[in-house]
Amino acid sequence: MALFSSKPKSTQLARKAAVNTDGRLSNVLTKPWLSEKALIGTEAGVYVFEVPPSATKTDVAAAVEAIYKVAPRKVRMVNLPAKRKALRTRRGLGAQAARHKAYVYLKKGEAIQFA
Repeated sequence: MALFSSKPKSTQLARKAAVNTDGRLSNVLTKPWLSEKALIGTEAGVYVFEVPPSATKTDVAAAVEAIYKVAPRKVRMVNLPAKRKALRTRRGLGAQAARHKAYVYLKKGEAIQFA
């Protein structure tokens, strides 16, 4: 295991993503995350996707490259925990499900079209 590599990080990510083609890449990107903050980030080349909890950074990078034909610069993952919410009825409290999202950073000039 080499701690210091002479290769740039982007080529390492692309190399790992190419190896991870076992047929489950179509299930990695569940849907785009469309919030106000996420839409502001698209102007800077940052796209947000909802992903399953089992997805890894290399899975997300490979799925973006295969589906949208752009190579991501980096990928960051976020776990959103479940929340207790009031239901406004006699039932009292309910639970909002835990979610998992991925921030995909692209190079300047590259973009993803959702429509």
